[in-house]
Amino acid sequence: KIAFMFLTKELIPLALLWEMFFKGLYSIYVHHHPSYNDSWPEDSVFHGRRIPSKVVEWGRATMIDAEMRLSANALQDFTKERFVLFLKTCVPLFNFTTIYSYLIDSNKSFISSYDDPRRVGCSRYNPRMYPTISMFDWRKGSWFDVNPKLAIEIISDNKCYTIFRDYCIPPCYMDEHYIPTLVNIHCPERNPNRSITWVDWSKAGPYPGKFGRKYISKEF
Repeated sequence: KIAFMFLTKELIPLALLWEMFFKGLYSIYVHHHPSYNDSWPEDSVFHGRRIPSKVVEWGRATMIDAEMRLSANALQDFTKERFVLFLKTCVPLFNFTTIYSYLIDSNKSFISSYDDPRRVGCSRYNPRMYPTISMFDWRKGSWFDVNPKLAIEIISDNKCYTIFRDYCIPPCYMDEHYIPTLVNIHCPERNPNRSITWVDWSKAGPYPGKFGRKYISKEF
């Protein structure tokens, strides 16, 4: 199976697209804000898939904590072969069979882990992280698809996590650097250095580009 893990504060606004997408060998895990009390309809693929959650602050260590909480819940099912993280605005671009086959047939994990020379990349490195984490180690990226072995290694890490928690604070955003840097330090050979999630980072600022109503067309 593949674990589809959604990190979202409240509702998943594009749930209808996911409803059309899902079928077969998958499990869904949703990390909501703990105060979110609405429930999904019983016929929804998201019904009953909420995991125990805690408050998440954007850009802080609690984002990583939530991702690890999702992974830990998914790891309890030994049939899982892949663990894929999504946020509420993600949508599938191919059908389930195509994505399932692509992930299951690969022996690699997919994490975007790159050296970003821009201000939103390398300038976020804090020299106080040295020598545990050097500027040479520093990477940027978001979202991930990992196999069980790497998922366990990430959850088990304490050394790099502690450094990031203490020294990567806004305008350094831990969820954009921690996992890419950790993988670059410990097992770069197991990562083809690309993500299965496409995102537009060409816009200025800490957020990726958004595709609002005016962009959505049949050709798009």
